[in-house]
Amino acid sequence: VQLQASGGGLVQAGDSLRLSCAASGLTVRSVSVGWFRRTPGKEREFVAVFRRGDSSTHYADSVKGRFTISRDNNKNTVYLQMNRLKPEDSAVYYCAAATGLIASAITNQDQYAYWGQGTLVTVSS
Repeated sequence: VQLQASGGGLVQAGDSLRLSCAASGLTVRSVSVGWFRRTPGKEREFVAVFRRGDSSTHYADSVKGRFTISRDNNKNTVYLQMNRLKPEDSAVYYCAAATGLIASAITNQDQYAYWGQGTLVTVSS
């Protein structure tokens, strides 16, 4: 199983970016795929998840209304559309997959068995 995160870059505050998480060795519709991020000196935190089964989406409060997670089954890829970016969104973003994910554990990183390598997002003010 491999998850390939891409799409990061350097942008200005207010700009948009779309991150991609391309999967191989599994089908994205059979797993829940989440995005997490980590900034230097801080723990990795939950950003968003696209759950398998009911295809529900959930977001951290800090990104709700600005970020959108989506899934393209044909491309076996999950996206994170990030709009109205802020400097505090700067981080390394990771995608991760969970084969079983109950609603109460969507932010629990231990529930995600597979992780991508991360893509760096830098938002300048």
